[in-house]
Amino acid sequence: MPESQSKKVLLVEDENFLSSLIRTRLEKEGFEVNQAFDGEEAMTWLSANHPNLIILDLILPKMSGFEVLEQIAYDPEKAQIPVIILSNLAQDSDIVKAKNLGAKEYFVKVRISTDEIIDRVKSLIPQ
Repeated sequence: MPESQSKKVLLVEDENFLSSLIRTRLEKEGFEVNQAFDGEEAMTWLSANHPNLIILDLILPKMSGFEVLEQIAYDPEKAQIPVIILSNLAQDSDIVKAKNLGAKEYFVKVRISTDEIIDRVKSLIPQ
């Protein structure tokens, strides 16, 4: 698939098992997956790249997912990238805050299957 047509996903997740599971499934579906394990690494990668979608945990080392979302929201070029939150935080206030910062979807890890995550990624990235 040519560079301009590849479906790039940035996966920002510090839990190795979950990130490996999601990455493997996305790659099987034809997505190019780039991975960051903390918020700073995500922002460094985003400074030089433009994915079609971001899957973002909120509880991360070095820089929280909320801080990453804020920085994305303030960058006109990055603000258009769909963001799916995948977090253990289940409080309504966290969900509202993430949505107000531009998240398109918010999934609580214990309430969502990998299949549902993949289906939502597919629906947010034009084929």
